[in-house]
Amino acid sequence: MLDNFGVGMRRDCVDLLGVEFAPWTEEQVVAHVMRSLGDRSTVRGGWIVTPNVDILRKLVNQPALRTMVSPATVVVADGMPLVWASALQGTPLPERVTGASLLASLCAAAATERRSVFLLGGADGVADRAASRLRKQYPGLEINGWSPAFGMEATDAGMAEIKTRVASSEADLVFCGFGFPKQERIIAELGASMPNAWFVGCGASLTFAAGEIGRAPKWMQDLGLEWLHRLSCEPRRMFRRYIIEDIPFALRLLTAAWLRGRPDKPAIDGPAPRGLSADAYRTEPITTSRAPAGEEGERNSTDAAQVA
Repeated sequence: MLDNFGVGMRRDCVDLLGVEFAPWTEEQVVAHVMRSLGDRSTVRGGWIVTPNVDILRKLVNQPALRTMVSPATVVVADGMPLVWASALQGTPLPERVTGASLLASLCAAAATERRSVFLLGGADGVADRAASRLRKQYPGLEINGWSPAFGMEATDAGMAEIKTRVASSEADLVFCGFGFPKQERIIAELGASMPNAWFVGCGASLTFAAGEIGRAPKWMQDLGLEWLHRLSCEPRRMFRRYIIEDIPFALRLLTAAWLRGRPDKPAIDGPAPRGLSADAYRTEPITTSRAPAGEEGERNSTDAAQVA
């Protein structure tokens, strides 16, 4: 268990269908991580989870997954529909914070602060190639990468080798790119042996950083259309996820948020309408994940294709 994770939390989180998100910008997340790593008076590590629509759908529908990520220190929204939903219900998140953007911004900060980084995951050689490119992009960055053989984490011997390899790096930041929920299960295994490291589940970010796959243009990201770019690149693999599963869930999420945000919302005594979680009508958040404590006065702050 990650006994140090989830310590020192703040209670001003934004609840979306029972999952709590930190109302922080990317800049605030990076500042918190760097400040935490520099604080030698306490355990310095933590765990960042970045749910997009697909991950939120799984967390809402599978209580065991919610329990697994409940110790996370920082949960931020990697998906524009989540940001839109937060605004509709009157508790706006300041911006989308993606695993891919955190990989870049945290590596930039690590180079400045002389913190070490370890990249874990991706197809064969992807982590090494990503580390090489990031090393050139951020001079002075101490970074290494390793892509374990497919399925290695599924055996006790393989997981032991992963633990030994990552722990021996003594990295301050570990980016785990296996897709949800595999990467979160691996982080849960690694956390106990590296209490002073920060872990980030980053999905396809290593593949992007290695130059294997290009991200959508910024205008598509800003409009919440990155999923359409991914669908156009990998239609056979992504059709079910995006069209069959995620779009209907996103519509239910937005509808639920609108109902929660209505000033004239009537009291609901009976069951929720078909297709909507009863959680849409809750007035108190369900505690499943929490945001970290910030400085005084601070407010508002997969497999390898797991992106919004």
